[in-house]
Amino acid sequence: MANETKLSFEEAMAALEDIVAQLEHGDVPLEQAIDLFQRGMKLSQLCSQKLEQVERKIEMIVEEDGETRTKPFGADLEESGGEHA
Repeated sequence: MANETKLSFEEAMAALEDIVAQLEHGDVPLEQAIDLFQRGMKLSQLCSQKLEQVERKIEMIVEEDGETRTKPFGADLEESGGEHA
């Protein structure tokens, strides 16, 4: 995972999508499938961490601009079911 921590969000997502495609195809030997699954979990965690970092950065930028948010970033999406009008 040492090299994976240097991946951009987009690179990590692309690698994760490739792993999912390989696993969905179903012709991967069991040991390789387990290795792919483990790598996919690490990539998923990496993507989640990167998204959390961006979320915190956006909240800091909003606060620096003098706006006070009463809800955490993304709360509007959760309340509306994740859809935009």
